[in-house]
Amino acid sequence: MIAIRRARLADASGIAAVHVATWRSAYADILPEEVLTGLSITRLSHYYEHSIRLGLAMHVAASYGRRDEPPVLGFCSASRNRGGVESGLGDGEIETLYVLDDYQNRGFGGQLLRSAARHLWQIGCRSVYVWVLRENPSRYFYERMGGKCVAQGTTMVGGEHFAQSAYAWDPIETLLDVNA
Repeated sequence: MIAIRRARLADASGIAAVHVATWRSAYADILPEEVLTGLSITRLSHYYEHSIRLGLAMHVAASYGRRDEPPVLGFCSASRNRGGVESGLGDGEIETLYVLDDYQNRGFGGQLLRSAARHLWQIGCRSVYVWVLRENPSRYFYERMGGKCVAQGTTMVGGEHFAQSAYAWDPIETLLDVNA
């Protein structure tokens, strides 16, 4: 059985393992190799444990009762807009959304995204956005989920600039109503 639920401290190492695996897969031909080989499950476990302790809204696709599956298959985190209201992109921000390759295209990404959006809606956010590397083929997922490309920018990873696009749902209910 697989359940979408709020992350617990015990999920931190599973979340970190998903982070490392998905970055190495999705960004293999995009980000510098040293960035990907430098990822550490141990370091990221500490980071995610700290984030969960601080109350970051993080949801996981958790596997129960199957020894052949990892305990965490994917995760999504969200918060109020980190860029401030002046960014104009939305009240809430999807910070991360990663699903292991073997579990993509099964609806878990959409469930995680909507779960995070429901949390944001409950804390008063009426719109939401996510930044995605422009070369990441997963950006089409956000379009299928009804996201509209609203901004272009760059982000720094490993000392290099990479183009990114922001997708937004305004009002946030347009994301909550998606049947994907």
